[in-house]
Amino acid sequence: MQLPQNGVPTTELPPVRWQKSRRSNPSGNCVELAELPDGAGIAVRNSRHPEGPALIYTVDEIAAFVLGARDGDFDHLITDWCHRRN
Repeated sequence: MQLPQNGVPTTELPPVRWQKSRRSNPSGNCVELAELPDGAGIAVRNSRHPEGPALIYTVDEIAAFVLGARDGDFDHLITDWCHRRN
């Protein structure tokens, strides 16, 4: 499977339905994901910059990230960030 180039402007992607987390806040600090047609991958973009660039990942790469996040693999990044803010 040939993935689109990473860092592609979202205007160059086929029409997709972007989705963000229910945990997103009104200040626009959101990451949005969209499934590309025909299982060609998952696009990821910053909601504050909807025209791009979008990073493109395989479904397996996104699954590894989501499952790792669910398992707490990245909790230290948030914990460290929270300590620096206080």
